[in-house]
Amino acid sequence: MVAAGSGTRFGKPKQFESLGAETVLDHAIAQALTVSDGVVVVLATDRLGLQLPNGCISVEGGATRSESVRAGLDAVPETAEIICVHDAARPLASEDLFWRVVESVRGGADGSVPGIAVNDTIKEVDNFGVVTRTVPRARIVAVQTPQAFAAQKLRAAHASGEEGTDDAELVERAGGKIVVVNGEITARKITMPDDLEWARNEVKK
Repeated sequence: MVAAGSGTRFGKPKQFESLGAETVLDHAIAQALTVSDGVVVVLATDRLGLQLPNGCISVEGGATRSESVRAGLDAVPETAEIICVHDAARPLASEDLFWRVVESVRGGADGSVPGIAVNDTIKEVDNFGVVTRTVPRARIVAVQTPQAFAAQKLRAAHASGEEGTDDAELVERAGGKIVVVNGEITARKITMPDDLEWARNEVKK
């Protein structure tokens, strides 16, 4: 569970904002615990004393997302066969979504990610903002977390020390097979204050 971010775009660490009677992080952890043997929560240094539910441990994050994931991986038992990586900023990802990516890896994929269709037309542009092509929308998905991986594949991909926007990118670069499963609108990432208000309304339903 990656929860060490400073929330630059949000204005503060959104994972500790209230979401109903609990925090954003509380919701994310609760969902992960329903499908996991244990949860490693990656936190900023000043949050390491945070009280966590049974079945969770905390570790100190790094300067980047990939470094934080590597810190979390170091705390995952070597006996683990499948590892999920989830962003605390997606607190409403369902139990079913976790199981979909896990079952995809059990079925033979090196990694599995949730994806949702992109409704807007996508343009590729150069460094000057000039459109170079229109990307076929039917072959584009917006990727979410949780992402599940065969443990050895994920560890090997991170052993390179490279950076990626998500963990699937690193496994892809290492030659791994990544499969996309159906994502969820409710697995929306809390990035801006409007996203938090949306999540609060969802919790009230």
